[in-house]
Amino acid sequence: MSLRTFLPTRREVLPAALTAGLLFVAYPPLSLVLPSFVAMVPFLWAIEDGQAGGRSDGQIAWTGYWFGVFANGVVLYWIVIALWHFTPLSLAGYLAAIFVVLAPGWALAAWTTARVRRRTSLPLWLVFPFVWTAVEWLAGHLGDVRFPWLGLGNSLVRVPTLVQFADLGGARSVTLWVAWANVMAAVALRRRAWRPVVAFAATVVLALGYGVWRELTIEMRPVTTVAVVQPNVGFKEKRDNRENDSLVQELLALTRRADSIPRVRLVAWPEAAVAEYFFRHPDWEGWIGDLARETRTPIVTGALDVEWGKTPDAYEYYNAAFVFDSAGSGRSQPSYRKTYLVPIVERVPFVNPRWFGNLKYFGGFGHGDRFPVYRIAEGGFGILICYESAFEDLARRYRRDGADFLVNITNDAWFGRTAAPYQHASHLVMRAIETRMGIARAANTGISEFVDPLGRTHQATPLFEERVEAREVLTTEGRTLYVRFGDWVGALALAGAAALLIAAFVRTRP
Repeated sequence: MSLRTFLPTRREVLPAALTAGLLFVAYPPLSLVLPSFVAMVPFLWAIEDGQAGGRSDGQIAWTGYWFGVFANGVVLYWIVIALWHFTPLSLAGYLAAIFVVLAPGWALAAWTTARVRRRTSLPLWLVFPFVWTAVEWLAGHLGDVRFPWLGLGNSLVRVPTLVQFADLGGARSVTLWVAWANVMAAVALRRRAWRPVVAFAATVVLALGYGVWRELTIEMRPVTTVAVVQPNVGFKEKRDNRENDSLVQELLALTRRADSIPRVRLVAWPEAAVAEYFFRHPDWEGWIGDLARETRTPIVTGALDVEWGKTPDAYEYYNAAFVFDSAGSGRSQPSYRKTYLVPIVERVPFVNPRWFGNLKYFGGFGHGDRFPVYRIAEGGFGILICYESAFEDLARRYRRDGADFLVNITNDAWFGRTAAPYQHASHLVMRAIETRMGIARAANTGISEFVDPLGRTHQATPLFEERVEAREVLTTEGRTLYVRFGDWVGALALAGAAALLIAAFVRTRP
């Protein structure tokens, strides 16, 4: 078997590139709405044409694989730029992410859709939405290489009114709808039929109607005023000066500026704002505590944390967040330790990361296993570090445990001026709608912002500018259906896809 057998054909390259281009403009920063509903049309046509042309399910899976390579390769082009800060092997990391982790999901979706369609008489509009949503669920549950970045539903965050129903079934319910809409578009365009267009238009009216109703009827109340600090410390500057006092002194000065803003009751610094351990720099911990006590304003800061074992060599270290209360103590409440770690740079997947201890920028951070809801006088909040904003279960957990709002701290300096900072921030729209909690986001170089419980963003900062922004964070009463029952749509899609596969193996299409 020659290598050419596994490479995309000329007839596959153009449709795959078209899907990749449409997804790129559908996601932030461009966030065009219409491409969301047609981006998967070339992919669907490729599956159907493969069956009509007598191709095997395995061959159709390879077609799907190359669609995944093109789509993820274009949308996530920034991985090369981001990883370059850590290792000259950035290209290898990018290729591994695209070819090994992400593209196989598209192959699985194509193979499953083709197998079910070939063996049963079930229509595409029923099969594909369940299959695609199930594959998206799997992407967020792959252990150390899970990467639920930009689900299909996230492409609509520019129009939060359209996705308010995420409070019922989460972001996955939006993905299910968008996948179905793409099938309607594929059928309408190919057959030049009007009924699929009418059906799609009816669902848009329903989604908008529900969204407008929720926006008019949800009662939001202010919890407290939060100031987010954006120090704008470049990647190289932070790395070269992490041991110096100057960076901490700069953050303290910005915090004094934040405290001068009326009614500020909480100040948030970015992820790894203190890029060291406090036990190595007790004076830093003292300075932060003194300022919190002096201003009577709690301070949230990212830092490193460690848990010692029984011997000096037995320890676990964490990417963490500390909350210094208004009395100046950073130990009165437990640190939050990041749970979901970035593969490779924060933790080497599947193996003992200590094996790579002598290799620079191969991470060995531990997975946090505690989820404190921090209490201040005005209410409670949970902390999300970096791309934990993409994991819907963590925000839901905080809400279920009594949080009134969320604080997301991140350091996006390594993304540069790519699309990544905009894609990263977009996840918070869904987290706010799912939980009906407001969110304050503090990013080292931007985008810092506030998101209200309706998913509307406020005071988003430009990239690579020093800024201090403050705003009332809002919340709502009660618990959404999603908070009560979790990702039931994802579970339903997974069960539905499994049932479809079982049906495909026990039945033969007449």
